[in-house]
Amino acid sequence: MTFELSDRVETVPPSGIRRFFEIAEERDDVISLGVGEPDFATPWAARDAAITSLEQGKTSYTANRGKRELREAIADYVADRFDLGYGADEEIIVTAGASEAVDLAFRAFVDPGDTVAIAQPAYISYEPGVIFAGGDVLPVPTKEEDDFRLTAEALEAAGAADADVLVLCYPNNPTGAIMPAADLEPVAAFAREHDLTVFSDEIYAELTYDGEHTSIATLPGMRERTIVFNGFSKAHAMTGLRLGYALGPADAIGAMNKIHQYTMLSAPTTAQYAALEALESCDDDVREMVAQYDRRRQFVLTRFREIGMDVFEAKGAFYCFPEVPEGFTAEEFAEEVLREQGVAVVPGDVFGEGGAGHLRISYATGLEDLRRALNRIEAFVEEHA
Repeated sequence: MTFELSDRVETVPPSGIRRFFEIAEERDDVISLGVGEPDFATPWAARDAAITSLEQGKTSYTANRGKRELREAIADYVADRFDLGYGADEEIIVTAGASEAVDLAFRAFVDPGDTVAIAQPAYISYEPGVIFAGGDVLPVPTKEEDDFRLTAEALEAAGAADADVLVLCYPNNPTGAIMPAADLEPVAAFAREHDLTVFSDEIYAELTYDGEHTSIATLPGMRERTIVFNGFSKAHAMTGLRLGYALGPADAIGAMNKIHQYTMLSAPTTAQYAALEALESCDDDVREMVAQYDRRRQFVLTRFREIGMDVFEAKGAFYCFPEVPEGFTAEEFAEEVLREQGVAVVPGDVFGEGGAGHLRISYATGLEDLRRALNRIEAFVEEHA
């Protein structure tokens, strides 16, 4: 028997990142700078809370929206850290990773034929999520001369005035760009003028190295039209525990919960106990991890400049976005440096328009591996100069 796939599944290509890891898996000497995953273990207090919850037999479903204590802790956390005011009862939903929150939003608010504008380069799951929901993707390329920040001019030029939804992610994956309040204000004005719903992925909010993170939802007239995504994977090093959350107006979160209760039912219970403890007692762990990321960031930026590769001054997340040398496409460079030097990086093209000619480098790995990897990249560039 041959299964006939849906048109939506047929339309979505395989992950452009996965191909490089399949090549890397063929050898055992590869240093990977490609995975967007912290190399730190989840803070011990959070792990201990998870273990204790298991020992006490706390393995049942929670409320669909997540444990109320956790939602209350999230409400306190986002209010304290990001000036975001959301009620625990109706305006917060706990999900199986921030990725589920993003998917719920696409399915709850995008109808077939709706246009979703995506600021690019962008996390690779946004475009497939739109397609699976039946929407049409409108790329909005950002430019290095604008520090990869989204501008009202870029939105206008791309035709986003006619879109239904705008998706942005700052601090940005893959560029490491950030959007201070002054830069968000024209984007917010554009969204208000053209009545756009905004999905703001802020999973890297804690990983901001220059100033403080600002959420677009805090700007005038934006809370009522914005869904904010966040979670515990990046700053709290809890990727495998799969826990995220969404913040938004009660009717929007209620719509997302309607889908969530029929598909996921509730987020993983053990992870919720870990997350609650993480918010209550792991601030020092987070600060130390962020400080180490910042040291790595500065090292990687310095080394690329020494190698002679132009590199964008990343100020958030744990990625940098260097340009490939002349004579290579990003894909050619990534494939050849992997085969010749055993360093796995990701070509910027897979993140959409604006990523061509760049590489995404993750510095979520130890300094010693970063040193070795950058030495190998330097040898590769010198050999092919």
